[in-house]
Amino acid sequence: MRWKRAATRALLVFSLLLAGSAGARAGEPLGDPDGRGPITLVTGGDLTGYLRGVLDGWNVHHPREKVTLVELPDAADEVRAQLVTELRSHSARFDVLNIDVAWTSEFAAAGWIRPVDGARFPLKRFLPPVVDTATFRGRLYAVPYVTNAGLLYYRKDILDRVGARPPRTWAELAQLAKTVAPKYGLDGYAGQFLPYEGLTANVVEAVQSAGGSVLAGEGTRVTVDSPAARRGLSFLLDGVREGWIPQRALAYKEEESRKSFQDGHLLFLRNWPYAYALAGGPTSKVAGKFGAVPLPGPDGPGASALGGSNLAVNAHSRHPETAAALISYLTSEPVQRRVLTEGALPPVWADLYADPQLVRRFPYLPTLKRAVLTARPRLKSPRYDQVSLAVQAVMHDALVHRLSTDATVARLERELRAIVSRG
Repeated sequence: MRWKRAATRALLVFSLLLAGSAGARAGEPLGDPDGRGPITLVTGGDLTGYLRGVLDGWNVHHPREKVTLVELPDAADEVRAQLVTELRSHSARFDVLNIDVAWTSEFAAAGWIRPVDGARFPLKRFLPPVVDTATFRGRLYAVPYVTNAGLLYYRKDILDRVGARPPRTWAELAQLAKTVAPKYGLDGYAGQFLPYEGLTANVVEAVQSAGGSVLAGEGTRVTVDSPAARRGLSFLLDGVREGWIPQRALAYKEEESRKSFQDGHLLFLRNWPYAYALAGGPTSKVAGKFGAVPLPGPDGPGASALGGSNLAVNAHSRHPETAAALISYLTSEPVQRRVLTEGALPPVWADLYADPQLVRRFPYLPTLKRAVLTARPRLKSPRYDQVSLAVQAVMHDALVHRLSTDATVARLERELRAIVSRG
């Protein structure tokens, strides 16, 4: 009989394990009843290594709720692919997700992240546009962590020689790129035009700067066939056809474009704020010879696409209360200050952009603040990945083959409508 009782106990334990596993698969988080306990934070590669020190501060004061950091590859596409694999399987491996701002709508629509209580976080202290990136259909699904906006870098020494000011309009930029740059053996203008996420940002910036949009209504309507959107696309298409955007720029990502500017080959560059410190570094050929201003538009300053990342709680987290508490810690003012000073990333707290000590150390902060305040989300869509891939493919093909604006808009609208209709 002893073996029968042992077998019965073993069968009971096995049944409970199966039930627990099924519960996790069905979306019933396992863990303490109060939702607290050890958690894992997943992020793309931490290039400066600052995050481990920040998390050490949390772990010292929360010995029973320690956080483990998991770093995925640097490339955003690879990070997204690995996260999607985990989330689709209802995995509870990751509790807090550091996700690109453009993924929030997609992850929320798929049910992979849970809504968060905005009252727990100092949202009123954040730069206003960043909060919109964390919402989907009127609900807050994440909390802004870092932000980003494109800037126009220019060769100050060259413009000073010809008595020109930094361009405020596309016409001024094009004229200087066509006439001044060749005299000094420089290419005119470059952004990030290889078919990847950076091209999506450049395209959306051009369209938004002209007052247009690619999608509207949380990604439910295609709006790219408008006079404003056409004007924005023509800025890029005409630049390649007229030669002030060089053919080599069609193979540029962030780093290739930065190095081209830093090595003294470009008059103008569109890039993110991280490039400022590197272009001013000891190995740079343009150190002390450049400046940065907000992106130009058709009739004045343009509108950048908002970059950065948001923190979200996995819908299947076993310890969601600790996960939310960690997000509160990471978005507090002291940690946000370290995000900038140690991580070289733009914080979401508005007050930090006017801090005299920080401005002396990071002189681009006032310019970046203006850029963020006028910036808009890249694209908000529950099918963001498909939309972004379509924009990349169509626009890169149009730039390479120098297609007309009409042909580009027709193809882009057709492909985007097919994606939206599937939703």
